[in-house]
Amino acid sequence: MNDPISFDDFLKVDIRVGTVVEARPFPEARKPAIILLIDFGPELGVKKSSAQITTHYEPEDIVGRQVMAVVNFPPRQIGPLRSEVLTLGFEDETGGIVLASIERPVPNGRKLM
Repeated sequence: MNDPISFDDFLKVDIRVGTVVEARPFPEARKPAIILLIDFGPELGVKKSSAQITTHYEPEDIVGRQVMAVVNFPPRQIGPLRSEVLTLGFEDETGGIVLASIERPVPNGRKLM
């Protein structure tokens, strides 16, 4: 188990839902990845993310899908891409990443409560 954090620490992590509006291969990444453009609604707009999800997803299969991402980490330079958000997923038994998802559609930009 990891060291416990306070509830206030958890509240600092801004996790929002957004819809993937564009997805394309990212051959310049060191590990296989897909570039995602995610619409987080009018407050945050469209943000870029590099996601290592190629084991289970093709770019054309995730356009239109809602995903969750941490939107308040500082941007990271990943090769030629400035990744602005951290798309969330879970490692399966083979090491592939499965996207974290929501049960029902909600408006883009809604915060995890």
